[in-house]
Amino acid sequence: MTIISLVLFAFFSFASSIKLTGWQKTIFQIQLGFFKNYGLNRTHMFLIGLIESASGLCLLLSVLTGNSLLNALGAIGILFTSIGAIFFHLRFDTLKDALPAIVTLSLSGALLFSNQYVYNAI
Repeated sequence: MTIISLVLFAFFSFASSIKLTGWQKTIFQIQLGFFKNYGLNRTHMFLIGLIESASGLCLLLSVLTGNSLLNALGAIGILFTSIGAIFFHLRFDTLKDALPAIVTLSLSGALLFSNQYVYNAI
């Protein structure tokens, strides 16, 4: 599960950095276009970027410290942002646009359901 955590950390560090700072202009404009098409604005995009960034950071820290609670929190954050992305892509776009979110939903779900903290809580 360490590899999945690191892959999700890398993906969401990149994705959230664009949402937060707009440093990659081409991708930023495409993503902002999606958000505007959904009836959302730049503030919504920034807040989602914060959630993605915090979730990715939780996953990285969980790998570095072995803390399964941090791993569960990171997986939950990514799980919910992925569900939201899938909803909006399927409602306003195409299945093709939703595929990355479906993959991240599957990976974060696998992390969550294999997590020792969650297993002990059940």
